Amino acid sequence: MAGLRKVEKIPEPTLNQESLLTPRQIVEELDKYIIGQHNAKKMVAIALRNRWRRQQVPEDLRDEIAPKNIVMIGPTGIGKTEIARRLARLAQAPFVKVEASRYTEVGYVGRDVESMVRDLTEIAVNMVKEEEKAKVWQKAKDMAEEKLLDILLPTRKRSRNRDISPLGPTFEVIREEERETQEKLRRMLEEGKLDERYVELETSAVNMPPVEVMFGAGLDAMEFTIKDMLGNILPRKSKKRKVRIAEARDILAEEEVQKLIDMEKVTRQAIQRVENSGIIFLDEIDKIAGRESGHGPDVSREGVQRDLLPIVEGSTVVTKHGMVRTDHILFIAAGAFHVSKPSDLIPEIQGRFPIRVELDTLTTEDFVRILTEPQNALIKQYKALLKTEGIELEFTKDSVEEIASLATHVNDRTENIGARRLHTIMEKLLEDISFNAPDEKKGTVIIDAKHVKEKLSPIIKDEDLSRSIL
Repeated sequence: MAGLRKVEKIPEPTLNQESLLTPRQIVEELDKYIIGQHNAKKMVAIALRNRWRRQQVPEDLRDEIAPKNIVMIGPTGIGKTEIARRLARLAQAPFVKVEASRYTEVGYVGRDVESMVRDLTEIAVNMVKEEEKAKVWQKAKDMAEEKLLDILLPTRKRSRNRDISPLGPTFEVIREEERETQEKLRRMLEEGKLDERYVELETSAVNMPPVEVMFGAGLDAMEFTIKDMLGNILPRKSKKRKVRIAEARDILAEEEVQKLIDMEKVTRQAIQRVENSGIIFLDEIDKIAGRESGHGPDVSREGVQRDLLPIVEGSTVVTKHGMVRTDHILFIAAGAFHVSKPSDLIPEIQGRFPIRVELDTLTTEDFVRILTEPQNALIKQYKALLKTEGIELEFTKDSVEEIASLATHVNDRTENIGARRLHTIMEKLLEDISFNAPDEKKGTVIIDAKHVKEKLSPIIKDEDLSRSIL
């Protein structure tokens, strides 16, 4: 427990960020990018807020409060993954998406189920490192500038170490001239006037031998350890290279950043963030539901569930950054459950996913809103893309309704892939405009319902063609 208390003293920006958002505000933020699915948004908002609430309760009760994992049920393309991804961004939390079906692949001997926790930890380390980098970047740039001045003015470094007092006024005049030259170079550097000039830099790298070591399931952490050991033992090889000053500034700044960042602190913060705020999205969980393993080379679906169970229940996973407890990681599972149903999962897994929410099938009205309302709406994206070519796209109201109607029709007649159908239809609708945009006369192009029908109706009418193209 003493070790845990030591970790908790480190400020955790993720938890502070969560405390700023109420469940209602979280739903409002999700509404900016995801249309409908209010029940799912409500459940994930409560789950996110509960993570902050847990940090406010007395310490003796804190470890007893387990996260309420969620199962989202619904066909593809209706927002399951996007809800989880946007939730992680709101919380500034480490997030990783894993397909549960990957563990049933034929000949699977690679990284085991614990790899999802290792991946999550690696993401968290990179997140915290980027945050620390932002804090010291200005200082690193200043230090890099000083190094560049030393390279451009070699006498500057030597003169800084001299004692000018016994050398008389003549030397002081020389020093004054050097200072003027130095300030002139500094101004030119800041103004970018020297960016195209080349300088010689000396960089170092570990000379790693070209040897690959094969590891079985469960031993991938050992791979990191051996590589780290080799990196510490093998000598660093210096290499001189000529680069432009603009590039040299960034190279030197990156080197200074590595010196300024305390990686031990970064690692501690990252592990804390994973343990208290990490989110793992288990997609295609319906593909491992069911107990009939049958015969053949596939890994038993029930066996995969039992492999996942310790991670979801709470265990300690060895990573190259240290031990990570999974007791309070939030797991969000998702699946279409066309063939199977949540009750086909083993009872232990069901018990660890107490919240089930069924997402709504998207309607024509939803498609109209998806095309126009979100901040990343498809129509806004295509307008921005073609604006770079000098083309102003304008969609009439009836054209948007026609696109939405066609998407609904194709989803009903073929496979229901939700809002992803809009991507296919929009790309087919605008393919000629996108292809000819660089050569066409710049101006406004109006897309109306008539144009949509002329372009897409022949494909819609031919069912075989529709299945292969849309």
